[in-house]
Amino acid sequence: MAFSPCDRLQPWSARADEGAAVTPTEPTAELDPRLNTGFTKLIGLTITAASGDEVRAELDVGPELLQPNGILHGGVHCTLVESLASIGGALWLSDDAGHVVGVSNSTDFLRATKDGTLFAAATPVHRGRSQQLWEVRITDYAERLVAKGQVRLQNLRTAERTPKA
Repeated sequence: MAFSPCDRLQPWSARADEGAAVTPTEPTAELDPRLNTGFTKLIGLTITAASGDEVRAELDVGPELLQPNGILHGGVHCTLVESLASIGGALWLSDDAGHVVGVSNSTDFLRATKDGTLFAAATPVHRGRSQQLWEVRITDYAERLVAKGQVRLQNLRTAERTPKA
């Protein structure tokens, strides 16, 4: 049986207003601890809240995440965008129905970051039978928009994953 880091995550009910800055949140007490493992743990990303309607995370920017010019590597922004959208999409679809895979990630870098904490929030733009589109906003502690991205996810339903004999 394949492990899904989104198994049995508890929902987080609040949702940011459209265009609002992403602000720090208290960690969701019921959040599945397996979510903050693997690659997310490696880069220091902490998922603070997760549901099929919104995912929030925080990232402390350290020297290991900077590019040679001393600013945050763009791949880190792409990682936040992909990770949060995929978690939200998977939670919305649910493990019983199938899983999701990213098919497109478009991330715009708007403000250079050298240090501090970043806050990210992912919300759905469209959720359909076969695909989902999620938007992710990343802000700094001063609530300035640092990066913005969107991810298109393919819903791979359980019946579609069954091997043909």
